[in-house]
Amino acid sequence: IIHNLQMPSIPRDMKAAQTLAASIREMIDAYVERSGTTDVFPTGHRIPFHWPPHPISYNYLLHESDWRGEIEADLHGEKFKIELANTTSGVFGRCSELWAETLGATTEEMLSKLQKAVEPLFKRQKQIACCLGLDGRFYGHLNELNASQLLKLLYCPDRDVANDAHTVLETLPNKPDFLPALLVVIRDDRHEHRRSAQWCVLDMFEDLPSYCESEEDELEAIEAITNLIKHAPDDFARTIYKAGVVLGGHLPDNNGGPALLNCLQAPSKFGRRSAIHGLFHVVEWDQEMRPVVVSALQDLANSDPEPQLREFARLMASDIETESQDHIPEPIFKGEGL
Repeated sequence: IIHNLQMPSIPRDMKAAQTLAASIREMIDAYVERSGTTDVFPTGHRIPFHWPPHPISYNYLLHESDWRGEIEADLHGEKFKIELANTTSGVFGRCSELWAETLGATTEEMLSKLQKAVEPLFKRQKQIACCLGLDGRFYGHLNELNASQLLKLLYCPDRDVANDAHTVLETLPNKPDFLPALLVVIRDDRHEHRRSAQWCVLDMFEDLPSYCESEEDELEAIEAITNLIKHAPDDFARTIYKAGVVLGGHLPDNNGGPALLNCLQAPSKFGRRSAIHGLFHVVEWDQEMRPVVVSALQDLANSDPEPQLREFARLMASDIETESQDHIPEPIFKGEGL
């Protein structure tokens, strides 16, 4: 039984859905062929991107009339007009096209600082262009891209680009059309940046009913998430942790809860850790599952091959049994986060 499954108002366009899914498979195939590896690349934490940076001229109370000079300068292989303001504090340079300013003792020092200041913008724009198969920099806005392009950006090496792309995807209509492609991402075991992409999809799946037309759709998605948890050899980008949160905190009824109970026997220690944590959230929403969850965790506390997980399961069972409003932090395995 699916509880509170809200049927999408617009039925799935099967041709569009299949085309989207095929485009992601083709992108993964092409990337793996170029890179020659299927190992996960640990991309590290997401670093939020903010642009434009604070204009330094504001700190010196410059007026518009102070910008009297102008030169053309090369920044990362491109020519830009740089406005100049020569003051007692030094030489200010402003590139309005890039929304960037710097201050130096000389024009040469200012230009050197400006070159460095715009590096984060150029790096981000070039990574977006590369993911989209474009040359040079990407000059537009992510909200101008179509669903296929945004899905490809979920695999961007810059996790903040991937996060921004999934945020835009969530605003698009016809969400059921995306489900087959999103499941391709969840099932992906070849692209080296798959963990970041999978985290983004899991975040979208916190509202899974919006992407499903039927009970079969939801069950297929839950099966894909469950398999991701069971067989994960790592937890880069906290993706496996996120999968447990989605099943336990957002799909805790007759589907998510049993799936997590099943994952307590997962081959992956990361998957078992995720399941233990996720079950705490299951019981928050479904009190009737408390006895079976406590019993399963107590069994695991006596049988898990990982000492840390035996203790984690024991303490989590205690927290659930005593109806604690918070739970103990999950253990960190040796070598994680390095």
